[in-house]
Amino acid sequence: MAQKPSDTPFGENVTHVVPYPTEGEGGGHDAHQLENGQVSTPDQFQYDIDKVERVYRKLDLRIIPAFWILYFLCSAIRSNIGIAQTMNRDVHHDLVTVLGMTARDTSTALALFYVSYVIFDLPSNLVMSRLSPRAWMARIVFAVGVIGTCFTAVKAPWSVKFLRFLLGVVTAGMWPGMSYYLTLFYPPSRTGKRIGMYYTAAQLSAAVVGLVSAGFQKMDGLRGLTGFQWMFLVYGLLGVALGISLLFWLPDRPLAPGEQRVRHKWLRWLPASPEALTGEDALIHYQDLKRVYHSRPWNMKDLWYVLIDWRLWPLVLMYFGVVGVGIGTQLYGSVIIASINSSFSGITVSLLFAPIWLMDFLAIVLVTPISDRFHKYRAVFFSMGALIQIAGLLTVTFALSNPWARYGGMLMIGFGLGPTVPVCMAWTNEIFQKRHREVGVAAASALVSGLGNLGSITTTYALYTGWPEDAAKGPHQYRKSNYTMIGILAMSIASSVVMTVLISIFGNEPSQRIVTSSGSSATAAGEEIQDGAALREKQQRGFGGMLGRKKN
Repeated sequence: MAQKPSDTPFGENVTHVVPYPTEGEGGGHDAHQLENGQVSTPDQFQYDIDKVERVYRKLDLRIIPAFWILYFLCSAIRSNIGIAQTMNRDVHHDLVTVLGMTARDTSTALALFYVSYVIFDLPSNLVMSRLSPRAWMARIVFAVGVIGTCFTAVKAPWSVKFLRFLLGVVTAGMWPGMSYYLTLFYPPSRTGKRIGMYYTAAQLSAAVVGLVSAGFQKMDGLRGLTGFQWMFLVYGLLGVALGISLLFWLPDRPLAPGEQRVRHKWLRWLPASPEALTGEDALIHYQDLKRVYHSRPWNMKDLWYVLIDWRLWPLVLMYFGVVGVGIGTQLYGSVIIASINSSFSGITVSLLFAPIWLMDFLAIVLVTPISDRFHKYRAVFFSMGALIQIAGLLTVTFALSNPWARYGGMLMIGFGLGPTVPVCMAWTNEIFQKRHREVGVAAASALVSGLGNLGSITTTYALYTGWPEDAAKGPHQYRKSNYTMIGILAMSIASSVVMTVLISIFGNEPSQRIVTSSGSSATAAGEEIQDGAALREKQQRGFGGMLGRKKN
């Protein structure tokens, strides 16, 4: 049987040699034990779909709750500056009044996060693909907690701006890194649901930040701290504790049968990585997702081929619009609600802010599982969500005679936002894993997230309170900002249509340059790995199994 040394270039190195799986029509459920203790499995072995589903459910229990908690806390730390602008405003203890911040100071501070995030997103994700994904993810969360805690000590506008920039530096790579991490354990056609599962943390975080801020406002003045300072302190310390605990819980990339994990010399001080799967479950996963077990080291030419792939740019524009509207709503939603009815107290605004994200949560839960089962129609799910957001923005803008109708428009925006970001990231995974393998997912997800977040800079720096003329009091307050958000959503929809048309014309076959382990080039046709998941992805799962009918 042919053998090769493992070529995994990552944080926890592998030194065992691994047998090539045998080619042919394999059968039977038993793996074969070799004399040296290694395991061989038939190449074309196909397990029953119920066993495959069981394996992915086990992975869900190991990975998704941890991702949900980390994304919840990091989202809270990132966004709580928005609600801090209205906390205890009636006694002049809100962030803006205490620090003497102008509208331009506020919008600049909010935007600086995304400036550094855009700059460092790609480098962070590429480092993660080279080192231990588990350790890098824990590092991000720990650093976010440290910077979040430092916000407690802000005394002037410049310190808020500085810390927001640092927060962007340390957060960079978290969102695309989570997307990349999923592709180490799931086929791309299954990632939309999982991204949606932990993406709900951002929505519930926004809701909880609003609700819990009411409690922090009651702590105003306790031990000499304002309500928003208590909020910064508590969330920051929780982030630090979570970053440490992730090292003991998250698994590193899976290993092929017969491989053993060896600690990298730079990471020997870290606790040992727990294994996500063992025994038959590990063998089933190996056969179903063989492509991730035999990944090849990438070089700068591989990265260049990703950067010049035209498929990247429609995805960036899609993400630009929906994430810009999402962040704008997250950071300025409380400000917009307050403008709808000037008699609302700070606590009332906080309570009304929460249901927007509950609607977002509901849409994610309903739509993302279906988008995976009909994964060839990602553009349809994306565009429908964007159209609902446009309808909500139009309602907020023109229903001037009924403040509760305008608030209903905010709820529509929340519902439309829900599935758009997970669907966009899942589509990125699908396209670039097939085209460029692992470096494609790492680079494309980072670029879509990073460059797409220029939309966040647009909505935080140029719109709403950052646009003084548009923020003038009156019935038409923020109308031009709403128009701008409608425009960028229309651009996102157009980009999804263009992407669909171009893919139908030019296809999405694997790139013709796939670097082999020896550094030579090979054609895609000869190198494409057809694992169990790839064979099933040729057909959509549809509602089979979901409605009680078995789907293989």
